[in-house]
Amino acid sequence: MGTLDGKVAVITGTGGGMGRAASLVFAREGAKVVGCDINPAGNDETVELVRRAGGEMTGIAPVDLTDPEQARQFVEDAAAAFGGLDVVYNNAASLRFGPMPDFSVEDWRATIAGELDIPFFVSKFAWPHLARRGGGVIINVASMAAMIAGEFPPMVGHCAANAGILGMTRQMALEGAPHGIRALAISPGPVLSPASDRDLGDDQAARDAITKKTILRRFGRPEEVVELAAFLASNRASYITGANIPVEGGATAW
Repeated sequence: MGTLDGKVAVITGTGGGMGRAASLVFAREGAKVVGCDINPAGNDETVELVRRAGGEMTGIAPVDLTDPEQARQFVEDAAAAFGGLDVVYNNAASLRFGPMPDFSVEDWRATIAGELDIPFFVSKFAWPHLARRGGGVIINVASMAAMIAGEFPPMVGHCAANAGILGMTRQMALEGAPHGIRALAISPGPVLSPASDRDLGDDQAARDAITKKTILRRFGRPEEVVELAAFLASNRASYITGANIPVEGGATAW
């Protein structure tokens, strides 16, 4: 018996990385998963991996969640797929890095849209479905950048957007409580993903610059984040709401 048996979970950004890992873990715990991504091929691959492992998953792609109408339609389709919604795992994000003098207005707006608009849109449209079920859980993936500045790479937009996610999560928890909706944030540190491997390649100096702030001196693995998310989505975490939980190798501890 899984900890998420009988629950329907929406997971965004399931084309790879943490979204794929979350799909596999949530399905392993008994959830029926509805995922989406901008990348149809990656999303289809995740659906196939979940089904091969014995889980239930439906994938919808391509979806651009920075477009509120596409986000609304995705949520409606997700709710129809298995007859309702219980969990929203806001994992999807797109962002840009750069120092203040060179970070353009376009970079700023793209990062705010890609990191802050997406979880707001999905949560807004999912809210009535959660309330209709008598409650549910919204988990917003933020970042350690919500709490500390980063020397490398420079991340003014990333820091601002993720600080916004923490504030939004607290307000969601307050407004959601009367409806049985819990809201939480998870703030990962540097986590290995296909995108990070692609961007960093064999540049060990860059890898060391990113991990030097962590006490554990390493990147995290997607599973080390999403196993926590599966617990928070379950009834075992029913007294936890409004919280932000760092999963960052101790980077915010010093």
